[in-house]
Amino acid sequence: MSIKIITGIILCLGVNSLFAQTISIKGKIFDAGTKEPVEGANIQLLSNLNTGTTSNAEGYFELPKADRKDTLKVSFLGYSSIKVSASENLLLALKTNALELQSVIVTANREASLRTQSPVAISKLSPKLIDETKAAQVFEIINKTPGVIMPSYNNEQHGMSIRQPMGTSAYYLYMEDGVPVRPLGIFNHNTLLELNQFAISSIEVVKGPVSSIYGPEAIGGAINFIMQKPTVVPTARIGIQADNWGFRRVQFGAGAKFGKFGYYIGGISSKQTNSWMTNSDYDKTSLNARLEYHFTEKTRLIGNFIYGKYYSQMPGSVDSISFYSREYVSTSDFTYRKSDAYRSRLTLEHNWNPNAKSFFTVFQRNNKHGQNPSYGIRWNPVPSTTNDPTKAKGEINSNNFESYGVIAQHSQKFSFLNSKLIGGGVFDYSTNDYWSYKIDLNAQLRPDGKSVEKYSIDKERPDIPIANYHGIIKNAAGYLQYDFEPLSRLRFSMGGRYDLMDLSYINNINSSSGDIMYKRFTPKIGATYDLKKDKGLYANYSQGFSPPSLTAIFRPKPNTSPVEFYTNLQSAVFQNYEIGGWAAIWKNKIYVDVAVYQMNGKNELLNIRQPDNSYDYQSAGKTLHRGIEFGLTANPTEAYSFRFGGTTALHRYEDFQISNKQTDAIQNLSGFEMPSSPRWTWNTELNYYPKWFKNFRSAIEWQYISGWYQNQINTVRYEGFNLLNFRAGYQWKGVEVYTNVMNLTDQLFANSASRGNNATDRSTFNPGAPRTFVLGIQYNLTGKK
Repeated sequence: MSIKIITGIILCLGVNSLFAQTISIKGKIFDAGTKEPVEGANIQLLSNLNTGTTSNAEGYFELPKADRKDTLKVSFLGYSSIKVSASENLLLALKTNALELQSVIVTANREASLRTQSPVAISKLSPKLIDETKAAQVFEIINKTPGVIMPSYNNEQHGMSIRQPMGTSAYYLYMEDGVPVRPLGIFNHNTLLELNQFAISSIEVVKGPVSSIYGPEAIGGAINFIMQKPTVVPTARIGIQADNWGFRRVQFGAGAKFGKFGYYIGGISSKQTNSWMTNSDYDKTSLNARLEYHFTEKTRLIGNFIYGKYYSQMPGSVDSISFYSREYVSTSDFTYRKSDAYRSRLTLEHNWNPNAKSFFTVFQRNNKHGQNPSYGIRWNPVPSTTNDPTKAKGEINSNNFESYGVIAQHSQKFSFLNSKLIGGGVFDYSTNDYWSYKIDLNAQLRPDGKSVEKYSIDKERPDIPIANYHGIIKNAAGYLQYDFEPLSRLRFSMGGRYDLMDLSYINNINSSSGDIMYKRFTPKIGATYDLKKDKGLYANYSQGFSPPSLTAIFRPKPNTSPVEFYTNLQSAVFQNYEIGGWAAIWKNKIYVDVAVYQMNGKNELLNIRQPDNSYDYQSAGKTLHRGIEFGLTANPTEAYSFRFGGTTALHRYEDFQISNKQTDAIQNLSGFEMPSSPRWTWNTELNYYPKWFKNFRSAIEWQYISGWYQNQINTVRYEGFNLLNFRAGYQWKGVEVYTNVMNLTDQLFANSASRGNNATDRSTFNPGAPRTFVLGIQYNLTGKK
């Protein structure tokens, strides 16, 4: 064989060998827990750090040329980095890092942003935390947030406290994927009972006003439920859950992506009978569905549908005799609450380039809510010529609405001052029909004649209406936010929103009609400063406002028209001042964050308890809300993790005229603490994942709420409580079994305790559940792409 031929063969083999070492790398990156795609992950070749790319909205990435022997580094904020050998087709799962400081949030400005560049107090409850909590009710998750108390009123009914006293005030905004669950002016403190717990991926809680982005009612805070998305690999899970008090629930979820199409569907069906509290049976069915279609890597269409049906008896509160003797007997067996709701939305998202993106959302809501409320019972114990203590009054009401609206937003990054401009608009059109009428009740008194043992219906009185109206609410708003860095490590955020609300109404009781309008601009300004080494500071000033709800307007005092009543109440306005900081120490094994705030309220709308145990709306001239929120997370080893979060706060009347009578001992509540305002609260949890017992977990949780005043004049206190909860679970292959022991020590406690200001008033308590054993089993299936 000639030398030329031999040389040619050698060259061919060499070239083939060279090309054989060069491959095209393709892959998908997803969250190891939720199996949802991770967008924006960084992929780098270690042999050449200048060669890399990022994953798109589907978690997909591609590197056209790479050496087969090379190694890839994959990293993303909030996740632990991984290194993998180069391969042509990769499926890479990233595990969340609880202590990763630069976590990504979306609620601060309706799009993904760095937590450390957002000058607000915000907490994120991770998918891992939610999954391991295995909550029967949402409050079990929300109460893990520093500075937040979500009192349970049983059967998923609830109140809220974020920089406000515990209660039912309308100063919170609840959202699903950034879209408010309810329209402006039709707030319901029980909104979250419509939620599907099994379809929640993560939760973000913003503390303090965010009206500059989200508008009215986002004052004490906003809670955004990030719902499950289609999964990169096929997943399915089904489970059952039950406790020793007659509660049981079936739950399921499944998701996958096929080419350009993806879906996730999840639902629950709950039922409770013969519980520890008499007359507290309830049924709930909830279903979530999400469909996605990706036209291109830059453009996608997302559809969501949510349905929920709920019916519950409403046992209400108990008096002090029943509470302290643990006689959980309802005084009424006829009260109830029911809800039938469905919501849908369609979102078109487009990434114009790495520096510009837009979305356009159309949404719809339909909600029918009816009740014979226990809190509507009015009874006066003092006999007189006009009052018979063996008689009482109640009511039946219905509050229905239907909404249609749009939200649009565009964001643009600029090289100038490393800045970003966000602009958006909202239009919400809602119709609201409300009616209520009285019912006559019989009151069976206790032997002492000072309290009621049992109420019963004597006669329904649709001929005596309390309120009956039809309203049309139109809310149009526009907002802008500009973020920029005038100096290295110093970033400012400035923004504002202008709202224009128009309420047209027909009062069906007196055939009157009218139009009420308000308009308001709410600004904010804040700054973050990076101290380096995972430490930083922030400060902000923000405003929040909320007009009176429609029920407040149309349930007026005698001889007062809705317009006059609205004018007297006015809109509540809050000025919030805040500073805070964060730090990661001990090689990022410990993370600490602190926020100090003062929020000054004007015309704050309060629901004041009356002598007959009913409640009436009154507007406080000035209020003060001041506190410190603190959180600590630690992962000293892989086997242990620790979480501690809480707040110390003061909620006080600065000017609240309750009487103009010279004979009254107290005419103005200036300097008095607001009722249901504990000075100290915290929630802490220790988790244990033993290496010697793989796939086993356990946790002990401690919740503390200090005492609070029961009435406005600060004469009666409730002592507060300590609760211990225990959780444990074990997974073998796809089968997971778990138990939760809630109220481990069987503590007697009340989620609310209130009393009127008169000497004859009696305290009433909303008791918390005694020790509860929860058992569950769940099957988790993960397929292969």
